[in-house]
Amino acid sequence: MRLLGPAEIRMLADRLGVRPSKRLGQNFVVEPGTVRKIASLAALERQDVVLEVGPGLGSLTLALLEAGVGRLVAVEIDRALAGELPLTIASHAPQLADRVAVVTADALQVAGRDLPSAFGSPSVLVANLPYNVAVPVLLHLLAALPTLRRGLVMVQAEVADRMCAGPGSRVYGTPSVKLAWYAAARPAGPVPRTVFWPVPNVDSRLVAFTKRDPPVTTASREEVFAVIDAAFRQRRKTLRAALSGWAGSAPEAERLLRAADIEPGARGESLGVGEFARLAAVHREGLRTLGQS
Repeated sequence: MRLLGPAEIRMLADRLGVRPSKRLGQNFVVEPGTVRKIASLAALERQDVVLEVGPGLGSLTLALLEAGVGRLVAVEIDRALAGELPLTIASHAPQLADRVAVVTADALQVAGRDLPSAFGSPSVLVANLPYNVAVPVLLHLLAALPTLRRGLVMVQAEVADRMCAGPGSRVYGTPSVKLAWYAAARPAGPVPRTVFWPVPNVDSRLVAFTKRDPPVTTASREEVFAVIDAAFRQRRKTLRAALSGWAGSAPEAERLLRAADIEPGARGESLGVGEFARLAAVHREGLRTLGQS
């Protein structure tokens, strides 16, 4: 299959009047070898239903089709790009055009009902995520589309480090813990700046993730995420101090931490997602007891 190269991508963009948008985090991959590498690393099987977010002009879309994906749903927020993508596929891979459905939507708001039911529920996410909203998009998709089992995403290198970091790491924070609620993430390789148009001011990396069950807890995901947000809002402070607003006071925060078997003098970056889930459950139980008294 003939993939898109730099000249054709610029020609398509000129014809559509498209200029890569910083607001939308658009950086188009113009090097065929890179999208072939991503498609290969995704290790797709024919039965997979792939979700691609931000297909842009179709560079990665064509590579995924070339790799033998059975069905692919592309979610694109830009109407001009979404309208052009089926024409690009028809031109480069007419025999595979029926394997692709293009949905014009914001990935931060898309839900299962917005996707074509005839294609089945998506099982794999493969995407060059918009740099400015990469983590919110990924967390939203994992929450909204529970059938996603694994994925391979390209993000800013700094964000990739945070996504894959474990407790105790200097870059461990809110994205690390919230992603760990849904999945195990690992680095999957660097992507040079030179393969993009326009060339970004930051490095990029691939992150692979595999879905797993969240920690066992009586607290809801929203309750667990609330304590995570509170713990990292003032990450230099001890948990006793950082969680005082969430708990109602510093002494109450200390009581809850001790009840959850967590040292009040520790900091948020030392806790794993299971400990945050345990703390949220202790807090929930206290609220329930108060409500019954």
